[in-house]
This record gives sequence, C-alpha cells and structure tokens, in this order.
Amino acid sequence: MQIIRANTRGNANFGWLDSYHSFSFGHYFNPNRMGFGKLRVFNDDTVQAKMGFGTHPHDNMEIITIPTRGIIKHKDSMGTIGEILPWEVQVMSAGTGITHSEFNPSATEDLHFFQIWILPEKRNIKPRYDQKNFKNLFQKNEFIQLVGNEETDEHLSINQNAFISRAIVDKEKEFVYNSKNSESAIFIFLIEGKIQNEDNVLKKRDSLGIINSRKNLFTTLEDSDVLVIEVPS
Repeated sequence: MQIIRANTRGNANFGWLDSYHSFSFGHYFNPNRMGFGKLRVFNDDTVQAKMGFGTHPHDNMEIITIPTRGIIKHKDSMGTIGEILPWEVQVMSAGTGITHSEFNPSATEDLHFFQIWILPEKRNIKPRYDQKNFKNLFQKNEFIQLVGNEETDEHLSINQNAFISRAIVDKEKEFVYNSKNSESAIFIFLIEGKIQNEDNVLKKRDSLGIINSRKNLFTTLEDSDVLVIEVPS
C-alpha cells in the first residue's frame, strides 16, 4: 500500500504551466516514486490562457488525457485536429511514434487536465487516437468505466490490460471498486472531496495505491470525485 499526499508530489511551475507529478517526471526524480505497476506517469496540469505544449514526440506509451476545466486544442502527426472538453477523455497509443501539440485556446480561462501514461502491452504497434464524451453517462454514486483493454461502444480502449474508472459520490456514502484482476495494482486518485479506506483518509489530490486487493471499500466524508486506475502489477 502506498499513499501519496498532495503536498508531497513533485512540482514544476514555469509560469504558463503549473504541473504536479505523482511519480518521477521531467526534473522531478524520486527513486521511491517511479510509477505504480504499469502506471508510469500521473500529472496534474494547469495551463494558462493562450499557452500550451508545442509539437513533441512520444513512442511506445499509452497516453490518456482527462480535462476537468477548459478546452484542449490538439493536433498530431496522425492528422487528428480537434478539441477535448471537460467530461471527455482522450487516448493515444503512441506505438512506433507520434508527434502532437496541446494548447489552451481560451483568451481568459486556465486549462486543467490530468495526463496519464501507462506502459503498453505490445511495443511498436501502429499509432492510434480516440476520444469520447462521457458527460451523459455518469450516474451519481456509481463507477463509470472510461478506459478498458477491449474496444466497445461504452468506453475507450488502450494497448494494455488496464482500466480507468471515475465516480461522483455524495457525502456519507459507501462505495466499492471491484478490481478486474486479483493481482492488479489499483491507484486511487481523489480529484475532489474526502474519502476513507480502512484507516486511511484521503483529501483532495491525495492518492492511494493498493496491490492484490479484489474488493476495495470506501466511505465518503464529503462529496467526492474519485478516479481509479487499474493496471498490471
């Protein structure tokens, strides 16, 4: 079991970008935080208006982007040009290699998003892109699956036996995350609120990592927004 408190994460603030790293990334290096199972990166990014990431490369990584405020303007070497809005999720299998850029097109509003990197199951596959809007699929106090290991109409898929789920839960509710595989690594990130798992209390932006736990029971101490990433351990 691993707890990462919000105020112990790595931080890189370049003015236009304020980024918090749950695991070693860029100039932040912590030998005890090199990832969790096949989860390699979890970044909590805020980008100022009219700023963004110029064209840069990736390969052999599953990249998942979840905006919570503002709009991401995206362009890549696969010919994809578009925008990702709050309640949408974007996935890219970088495979043999891609380049892309991400910008905040707003003149006034900051952009906030989570970016997740998961190590792939198969290397050097053909790059692919997808995105989906989940806004109308959420039901209070229930997990909705955003990402899985198989293509369906209900969620996005990536090149790994991994799953990403999210739940919006009212205060003083018990809720359960049942892992898909008994030997998975489960990474719980609290977007907003306050929750308890056994003797562990998580507050906003805290995270909890659990390995080999099939049933994970939580209690909300406040209205909460919970993101769960399940990957091979």
